[in-house]
Amino acid sequence: MKTIYNKLLLFIVIVTSVHSSCKSFLDIDPPKDSATPNEMFANDATATSAITGIYNRMGLSGAFSGNQNSISVLCGLSADELRSYSSSLDVFYKNDLPTTNTTIETRLWQEPYAYIYTANAVLDGLKSAQGVSAKTKSQLEGEAKFVRAFCYFYLVNLFGDVPLILITDYSINQQAGRSSKEDIYTQIISDLIDAENLLPSSYITTERVRPNKWTATALLSRTYLYTQKWGLAAQKAGEVIDQRTIYNIVDNLDQVFLKNSNETIWQLMPTAGSNTKEGALFILTTAPTNVALSPDFVTAFETGDNRKTKWISQFSNSTGTYSYPFKYKIRTTVNGIISEYSMVLRLAEMYLIRAEALANLQQADLALADINLIRKRAGLIIPLANLTSAQCLTEIEKQRRFELFSEWGHRWLDLKRTNRASAILEPIKSSSWNDTDVLYPIPENERARNQNIGQNLGY
Repeated sequence: MKTIYNKLLLFIVIVTSVHSSCKSFLDIDPPKDSATPNEMFANDATATSAITGIYNRMGLSGAFSGNQNSISVLCGLSADELRSYSSSLDVFYKNDLPTTNTTIETRLWQEPYAYIYTANAVLDGLKSAQGVSAKTKSQLEGEAKFVRAFCYFYLVNLFGDVPLILITDYSINQQAGRSSKEDIYTQIISDLIDAENLLPSSYITTERVRPNKWTATALLSRTYLYTQKWGLAAQKAGEVIDQRTIYNIVDNLDQVFLKNSNETIWQLMPTAGSNTKEGALFILTTAPTNVALSPDFVTAFETGDNRKTKWISQFSNSTGTYSYPFKYKIRTTVNGIISEYSMVLRLAEMYLIRAEALANLQQADLALADINLIRKRAGLIIPLANLTSAQCLTEIEKQRRFELFSEWGHRWLDLKRTNRASAILEPIKSSSWNDTDVLYPIPENERARNQNIGQNLGY
């Protein structure tokens, strides 16, 4: 077990050290070759590298990166946002996923579990770390618990019941069965409450790339929404909204996704010398070979909605006209200038969370105030009035669709959690849609390695 643990820590150090841009937010020099647990947790700087190495790895490729294998793309295809122009992505668009799909296995399953394992290793290492200051220990423990909660949030929403891994003992972990969604959410909430209490209110650097207290609160508000704890969802979203010295809605839609914008609650810093993977993937300079926006989505915007003109652009050639997400404006970095970071959590979602929670609490007037704020920023200046709570919920679904498109699978997760997936997607996907498609399959190789893991219905 110690060998596995050492190799994991060495991996973290290597990942951290290969990015020259890391120095700006780490401000440390990682160990140059190898690291034992004692060395990794010998002081504040080396212990910090264990956590920031996770963020660096998230931005490289895969589930959290924004590239073609990311949650934003794969879930956008599974829903009604994106259209596939790639044979490897067709199975997500058609909701026809084989249990042997390697993207599901390596990116959406193994990758989050690798981060969870690393977070568990950090939490274990901090327990006996003598050279780490109390302040840094609190910060890193809070970040590790946030990372674990963040990963489990997506695992439980993509796969349903999943193994709950809270230790680093491989011999036990490899035999773990699936825990219920309720137990997973209980752990997510526990981790986020701990992170709230451990993390400072301000960001630890000038960048917004390491979580603070309000980052944990924001994800907690979303978790409460998904578990239909309406009062707590509204309360936690409101706590973030009230931090007006840190967060504000950015009126200029062209500036929302700039690095460290006032709307940013948490971003991932791109890899060295580049802007975001989202910009590189989505912005078209030729006919699409991966994805483009669904034409039905593009035509569904309300007249006067500036999100259509500011956050969507087009490429045309002899084969046709293709619309693409244009929230990120930079496809290729020029002269090494990095002006956009990958947005993970932002303030607009908090207003929509609070609105939905309030509508479910039959407080339509308060919900309308938040809805109208989002509509106004989009250029829909005539406020809605006299809506019932049910009508508010219909409008919130609409606003979430157009506000959060191509971001972190929001549309896919929204349709699933509100039991709207079949009603919306069956007419679009036709014979390829089954009600059981709302969950992705458990990777067959994982089940072969661990006989205690069952399969989701329909696979």
